[in-house]
Amino acid sequence: MITFSIIQKSQLEEMERIDAEYFQLKYLRLVENIKKYKNQTLKSFGVKIVSGPFGSSLKSEAYLNEGVPFIRINDLDEFFINLNTLTYISKADNDRLKQSQLFSYDLVLSKVGNSIGLVSYIPKEFSVCNISENNIGIKFSKDTSLEYKLFLLTFLNSKIGLMQILRSISGNAQPKINIKDVEKVIFPYPQANLLTNIASLISSANNIVIDSKNSYQQAEDLLLDELGLKDFQVEEDLSFVVNLSDVKSASRIDSDYFQPKYQKLVEQIKKNRAKPLGDLVSMKKGFEPGSEAYQEEGKHFIRVSSLSNFGIETKDKKYLSDDLYQKLINDYQPKVNEILLTKDATPGIAYVVKEPIEGLISGGILRLKLKEDVNNEYLALCINSIVGQMQAERDSGGSIIAHWRPEQIKELSIPILPQAIQKKIAGLVIKSHEARKKSKELLEEAKRKVEEMIEKGGD
Repeated sequence: MITFSIIQKSQLEEMERIDAEYFQLKYLRLVENIKKYKNQTLKSFGVKIVSGPFGSSLKSEAYLNEGVPFIRINDLDEFFINLNTLTYISKADNDRLKQSQLFSYDLVLSKVGNSIGLVSYIPKEFSVCNISENNIGIKFSKDTSLEYKLFLLTFLNSKIGLMQILRSISGNAQPKINIKDVEKVIFPYPQANLLTNIASLISSANNIVIDSKNSYQQAEDLLLDELGLKDFQVEEDLSFVVNLSDVKSASRIDSDYFQPKYQKLVEQIKKNRAKPLGDLVSMKKGFEPGSEAYQEEGKHFIRVSSLSNFGIETKDKKYLSDDLYQKLINDYQPKVNEILLTKDATPGIAYVVKEPIEGLISGGILRLKLKEDVNNEYLALCINSIVGQMQAERDSGGSIIAHWRPEQIKELSIPILPQAIQKKIAGLVIKSHEARKKSKELLEEAKRKVEEMIEKGGD
């Protein structure tokens, strides 16, 4: 069946586009639906849209552990900035890059690659921040109300806002959008009660996320306190002596592997009835179908970039056909209560599967199934804490792309605390995950209200 659109020459001139994809019926109908109501574009609304500093104006050597927050594309998620991955730049660099400075409740939108369209807002704690060249900033005027800012945040994250952004993608090797594309995004005037409702939902979701982080931090603090690692120092030694027998035993000659900090960590872990991970779990690796197998819809293909300590992310999803899924479901579909563990690229991310998943895991992920009486949430937290992270760092170092080999992972030293302590730690982790799930439900409700506004009518 052939589908087609009839476009007036004036529309081509107005949009400054001639590619057929831009004028697909689904996009035309979307804009027509919005234009039934009083509406305006982001440009006419008066926001200032800026791009992050181009090219080599800011190199990674400029990144600091404190200073002015510098938001990169990997720090973005729906609605909220991921503060765990955040880096910083100096005040001098920030002053030099005034054009791309953002302030509390301004918006950041990813403009390149497979994550195009993610929109987060700058938290109120950031009086000023800056953004990388892969992001676009949306700066509000001083008289824009907080409610209106949060409405536009929600609108851009809704399917109606996202479709307009995705419509504007250009480029093949590196998909991207530009400032003009964002300026053309059209939205209807919201009713006052909707503005209030949306702001309340976002505020509640944010507060719940904070509670989630606090619970998770309490769990990690309790773990490290019990292990005597709460104030563990990880300074690099400038020089140290290693026995030849240790070099032969490890089959490694890179000096970083033998940093004394790693030995100190393992010695402390072993004071707590430690066991190798391979004694506690069985392991099964995922598979690689090749990018040519990716589909626009189907069953979820869970890659390393899809996984975090808190779950399987929805951004940049890839799909596989139902036929391929059915062939491989028995070997590569995760099951509830298994632990998913990344071994490549960003090794050491562990997550306990909590709900049935219709999807398959990539070759960069392992499925861990408990074979001893250890709490799975406790075990995942051990891996996600410095207990596992430093061992993963030691094992996978020395290469451009990190790889944590299964034989190394099996030797990961895991402390076995008393069951009562494991249960208490696991309870805090579960509380954290439940709070995060509730927050996502509130954000989905906010998006749904915006989408219903279009379907039912604006004013």
